[in-house]
Amino acid sequence: MTDTLTVTVLGTGIMGAAMARNLLKAGHTVRAWNRTRAKADPLAADGAHVAGTPAEAVESADVVLTMLYDGPATLETMRAAAPALPRGAVWAQCTTSGIEDVAALAAFARDHGLRFYDAPVLGTRKPAEDGQLTVLADGRDTVTPVFDAVGARTVWTGEDGAEASATRLKLVANSWVLAATAAAGETLALARALDVDPDAFFGLITGGPLDMGYLHAKARLILEGQLSPAQFAVKTAAKDAALIVRAGERNGARLDVAAASARRLERAAAQGHGDEDMAAAYFASFGDGPASTT
Repeated sequence: MTDTLTVTVLGTGIMGAAMARNLLKAGHTVRAWNRTRAKADPLAADGAHVAGTPAEAVESADVVLTMLYDGPATLETMRAAAPALPRGAVWAQCTTSGIEDVAALAAFARDHGLRFYDAPVLGTRKPAEDGQLTVLADGRDTVTPVFDAVGARTVWTGEDGAEASATRLKLVANSWVLAATAAAGETLALARALDVDPDAFFGLITGGPLDMGYLHAKARLILEGQLSPAQFAVKTAAKDAALIVRAGERNGARLDVAAASARRLERAAAQGHGDEDMAAAYFASFGDGPASTT
């Protein structure tokens, strides 16, 4: 496989659009599709061919990169693309999905002569835009030029995408991200309830073992009301939290914090914060009350 490729990006939301632009910057030919075409159309100005259907998008592709909502949505889209999928093409599946979903996706790849990579990415809007994602990949480095364009590093986790070792690692990593985000929101909620200045808390932990850059980053989004555009949306985080809980249950681990985080995120989405940054789970502490942080 040459270093310059024709890459089809199926799913051009927050992450997929940024990945497509970085692929274009790296000199690759990019064909893009999104269920809501308006989200894909701006990529034409950057040099991408925007397709009307998944089948049109995958024509002549060396690599198909999927960045969709979840495993079932990915399988549905690939079935729609099936009539035009080139046999022997690489499929880099970057969606965060359930472990059991990976098996179904890998089976589809085998049935259609695709080389399947389980390759979820770790990162949010800004790292995606900057090409600084971490790619967690199952398999060998056949698609190194693609992963190098969208990520700062690739962590190789195994040789067979069907084993879902990259997805397993991604779910573990996301469990930490969600727990930290939930803790940050609840800490600020308690500070508000007890009439404690959040800066007094930050001053208390600064420089010590309890301090964490991620805490400050998420807290500032809440305190400064900068929850849109989302780095990682509440509704997507809720989906990932449910995947984590299910993975734990099916493998003998009860994950109480992840389950509680899922409920908080679902509650925040129901309050109208679904498209805001996942830090907006903060508002779930106040029921249907005012959305002010002051």
